Parts: sequence; C-alpha cells; structure tokens
Amino acid sequence: MELLDIQDPKVRSVYLNSAIARRNLTLPEPDADGRRRPEPQGELLAKHKRLAVEMGGQALQNCLKSIGASLSDLRHLCCVTSTGFLTPGLSALIIKDLGIDPHCSRSDIVGMGCNAGLNALNVVAGWSAAHPGELGVVLCAEACSAAYALDGTMRTAVVNSLFGDGAAALALVSDGPGEVRPGPRILKFASFVITDAIDAMRYDWDSDLDRFSFFLDPQIPYVVGANAERVIDRLLAGTGLRRSDIGHWLVHSGGKKVIDAVVINLGLSRHDVRHTIGVLNDHGNLSSGSFLFSYERLVKEGVTMPGDYGVLMTMGPGSTIEMALVQW
Repeated sequence: MELLDIQDPKVRSVYLNSAIARRNLTLPEPDADGRRRPEPQGELLAKHKRLAVEMGGQALQNCLKSIGASLSDLRHLCCVTSTGFLTPGLSALIIKDLGIDPHCSRSDIVGMGCNAGLNALNVVAGWSAAHPGELGVVLCAEACSAAYALDGTMRTAVVNSLFGDGAAALALVSDGPGEVRPGPRILKFASFVITDAIDAMRYDWDSDLDRFSFFLDPQIPYVVGANAERVIDRLLAGTGLRRSDIGHWLVHSGGKKVIDAVVINLGLSRHDVRHTIGVLNDHGNLSSGSFLFSYERLVKEGVTMPGDYGVLMTMGPGSTIEMALVQW
C-alpha cells in the first residue's frame, strides 16, 4: 500500500484483508516527487514481453533440471500467458532466447486467464499420448505487473491487491511400450463455462484509462463456489470414486473468498487446501501458474503414496472452472 501511496481507508482495507503477506511485482520507478505514475499501454506490453521471457526461461530450465533433462531433450513447449499479447508467441521467443532446437514443436495459449494452466495441460497431455517417450512441457509465465493500473478506484484496488508475478513449468512424458514411469498419471479432465457469468471476469479495453484493464465482479467467489460441485461430479462420473477418495487437492489460489467458497461447496478442510492458501500468502494470485506452485509444494512435502488420487482445479474468465483427475 505504501509503494502505491494508498490513503483511502476503504481501499486500504481491501489490501489488508487479502490474506497475502508478500508478492513479486515489477512496478514503475518513482518519479522526482516519489510517486509511481501509470505506464502507457506500450510500456506495459514491453514489460510483459521482457518479464515473460525472463521468468519463463528460468522456470523452464529449473523444471528440466529437476527431472535430470536438458533443453536438447525438449520436444514440445506449450506456453501460457494472460497479461499481454505477443506475436510471435512466447514459445518462439523462449526457443530463440535459450537456443532450443528450432524444430521443437510448440503451442501458445493466450488470454484464457487463471484457468489456462489446465487447458494447457490438456493440450500437452494429448500431444504426449501421441508421442510416447518424448518430453513436453507446460510453461505458465504471468507478468501480472503488466496488467496493473495505478488509480484510486475500487475496481483497480481489487485487482492490484491480489495478483503477483510468477512463472512455473511442468514436464510430461507418456509411457512407451513396456514402460511405467514414476509420478502422477493424468486420468481425466472436466470443464465448465458458466455462461451466465461470462463478463464477471474480464480483461478488456478501458477508454477512460486508454489501456487494457482487468475487472473482477464481487460475486465471483459465490459464482465459482455454486458451480464447483457440478464439475467435480462430472470429473468423477464413471470412475467409481467419491470426493472422499481424493487425497490431494490442488486448487487455484484465486483469492481468500474464492478459496473459502470452494472449501464450503466441496466439503473440503483447510488442510486439503493448505498449499493453495500458502501460495496465496507467499505469492498472491499467480494467474495460470498458481496450481503449479501448489503442486511443487505437495511434491516437496513427500506425502503422496502410490495409488493416491488428486484433483487439480483452476478457475478463470468465462467464468470457467477446469479440473483434472490424477493418480500417483
């Protein structure tokens, strides 16, 4: 709040009740008067490009190092961004920047928002199934600072109090003939677009600010919560599983009220969403990559056992809920 010189008590309360202790942000430098001035759209797009390439490249290399792979092993790169527009896409820019084989196949998922990490996982899971034994990576790089507006409105406060910069990557390899690889296996996906709330989360042009601006309807937590059950029921349909059979829940860190709504409507405990809460506290809402930060914490915790089931859940503009069922 001090960095943004926020004085309005109502606006300050939004920040103070966000359940976020720290975030990574790249804000404009203070001017001679010590104030941070709004950046024009062109500068924000340049920031998005620079940060997405830098953060994304580092996340990709960290991911490959963690599985003992190198850039030369990569066969498909799927990049997710929601905080700016790039042509050529982020995948091409990272391939050039890191010197990855230019024959590497790639895909870019742009503008889908906080749910898009699971949409990308669906894409790469399909690619992986068609290319057994070959390495594919989902890379989420979100420079949320490049979607910041600096003004005193409550609409801006809701957004600026929530999002942070971050990038995360996940590697996928399908089993070849006779192979059984360690780690969780993706069993099923389920999606739902809440068409009655199509404009409740959006990133569109603001003529008053002369730039793109993000909007979050105050009813979003309740909209997501009210529809979460129908998606989990569809995900588990035909599997013979009940919600009580799910040992691990990795839910998008969409905000305190969103997490609470999911917990209440799906009958979860605070322990079930401990990593979701922890990521929100330490990083804020990282848009499409939030659930991957939670997954990393679960892996480091070392509590998963062979045969355990898990659910990945993301929510975003549309309004949309995405889920995936996995088994270790």
